[in-house]
Amino acid sequence: MTRLGRILIWIVVAIVALLIAFILFIALFDWNRARPWIDQRVSSSLGRPFAINGDLSLHWSRNSDSGGLAHWVPWPRLTAHDITIGNPAWARQPHFATLQEIRFSIEPLALIGHTISIPSLKLVGPSVDIERDKKGRDNWSFRFAQPGGGGGWKLHLGDVAFDAGKIRIDDDKLALHMNVVVKPLRNVIPFDQVSPPGSGVKSSAPPPQTSEPYWFGWTADGTWRGAKATGNGKIGSVLAVSSASLPFPVQADLRLADVHIALTGTLTDPMHLGGLDMYLKMSAASMSHLEPLTGVVLPATSPFTTNGRLIARIHQGVFRYQDFDGKVGRSDLHGNMKYTTSGPRPKLEGKLTSNALYLADLAPLIGADSNAAKARRGESQKQPADKLLPVEPFDTARWPHMDADVRFTGRRIVRKAALPVNDLSAHVLLHEGVLKVDPVRLGVAGGTIEAHILLNSHADPMHGKADLSVRHLQLRKLFPTVKLMNTSLGQINGDAALTGDGDSVATLLGTSEGEAKLLVNNGTVSKLLLEEIGLNVGNIIVIKLVGDEPEPLNCAAADFVAKDGVWKSRLFLIDTGTMTIKVDGALDFKKETLDFTIHPHSKGVRVLSLRSPLYLRGTLKHPHGGVEPGPLLARGVGAAVLGTIAAPIAALAALIAPSKDNENACAGVIAKMRTPAKTHSAR
Repeated sequence: MTRLGRILIWIVVAIVALLIAFILFIALFDWNRARPWIDQRVSSSLGRPFAINGDLSLHWSRNSDSGGLAHWVPWPRLTAHDITIGNPAWARQPHFATLQEIRFSIEPLALIGHTISIPSLKLVGPSVDIERDKKGRDNWSFRFAQPGGGGGWKLHLGDVAFDAGKIRIDDDKLALHMNVVVKPLRNVIPFDQVSPPGSGVKSSAPPPQTSEPYWFGWTADGTWRGAKATGNGKIGSVLAVSSASLPFPVQADLRLADVHIALTGTLTDPMHLGGLDMYLKMSAASMSHLEPLTGVVLPATSPFTTNGRLIARIHQGVFRYQDFDGKVGRSDLHGNMKYTTSGPRPKLEGKLTSNALYLADLAPLIGADSNAAKARRGESQKQPADKLLPVEPFDTARWPHMDADVRFTGRRIVRKAALPVNDLSAHVLLHEGVLKVDPVRLGVAGGTIEAHILLNSHADPMHGKADLSVRHLQLRKLFPTVKLMNTSLGQINGDAALTGDGDSVATLLGTSEGEAKLLVNNGTVSKLLLEEIGLNVGNIIVIKLVGDEPEPLNCAAADFVAKDGVWKSRLFLIDTGTMTIKVDGALDFKKETLDFTIHPHSKGVRVLSLRSPLYLRGTLKHPHGGVEPGPLLARGVGAAVLGTIAAPIAALAALIAPSKDNENACAGVIAKMRTPAKTHSAR
């Protein structure tokens, strides 16, 4: 053999020996010696302390799921015991997670590129601590090392499988503190065999689907905002950490104080807060009670429940609650909502519809519900027994932190027979702490009342402004329970412009300034009603005998000016063919009192007339009316005197109302009322 041949043989022998030595080294090496290196590399990638405190063992096998060269290269498969992952320095607990055992494989070729690639991870006996403090810092957001950082090492994590474990939740921002226990189910449950909460949910998007069944059940107990909190549900066994498409099944039933949340669906891409696709049912004593959990600013309402489809792209900050049905109090509610967290402020958008809206269910929006109802929805502010206007302040603290653009339609209003309100629509806009209802329309008595309302929460106290228009309200329908109005015709039109400062309906009206004008022209009114107002006894008797008939209404006009909550009548007149009625007085919203005097003046002679001014006084909560006693007493004395000095028939002379000027008093009134109402505030 030549010298070159011998050299080549020795080279081959040396290479084989090195390979054998390497294989023996790998097989016989105590891998616990590698724990410091692994701890350092994983800690660098996680940005958190990582430690394998127990035994570390390794065996080699090929990965049949990989392709190319990686398919032929043996993969190290490690088993480690007693693992800890540290918490940030501010957290209460020292560890974010502890594990009895962890099993994982590492892709060897990826190590060349300074990447720790772990396609699958098996966790045995996990215990997880989830924390968030009042400043909003959380311990579940990991700062994974980027290329060039942390020594240049990156971590790529695939699927995570787990078994029975424990989760501790301490969220100071939500005031939520719970212990969760996860245990294997006796029998695996296919995803499609767990019914979604509620029924009748319709959506154009396909329903959530996954081939992954439910493997584990979980239970939870603790407190939320000091009240008892409980929950239970089911989850799958394999969490696809790096996949944005593999759904992980989730089912939950949570009761947090008076809030009840039930959901069934899937979670995807959890490490990047990817997506949710769930059937969601919610209920609470008030929609405002969802705000601490969801961050969405919602109004105070009657007890509610909704059931719909929640589709979210969390990393994009978009949540859609689609095709939901529900009830608020006794009113039905349907619609679609979208909540976006990107931008300068989160924004809530959507359209809501109620086919049968109970008027009483709108009361909590302005604090006008009963004290018992306030207590049920957790409000400490009580309405004073002697006050009619709601004193409960608006909760404006969160207004600057969220925007909104919501349209609401109440197709039919269910109310007391005496209230002629038929339907409602409103466009609610919230932008940078300024709330606008622009417009809100009410169908009333065959006509409409439209208002444009602005509430500025940046002012202290809150500044409010409202412009109202009244169009085509029909007299006959305005008082549906008053029989004497059945023959009345004519339409009411008017305008009002108001401003006020305060944090409640009571304080806004108690400081109100502006004008309000109403006009009815060329209608008819019950003749019996007019004679009763004029206390014309003889005419009342005649009409009772022969029947009532409509009286031409030349005009009816009201013109009020408001200053510091006191509304004074500059003009209040009703003119018909046989009578003119004038009203003077004031309405004080600050004191909630009213003091009006009604002066009826007959046109033509009235026999047996007790004509005397009427009054309406008292409080808004307890008004009372009657006849001014002075003029009535004078007429009675006059009749008595005449009766003693003349024939008894002469006593009727004092009860005869002299004729007044018969001319129509409305020409000048109509001209004056055509000027638009205006506010008098300097703001």
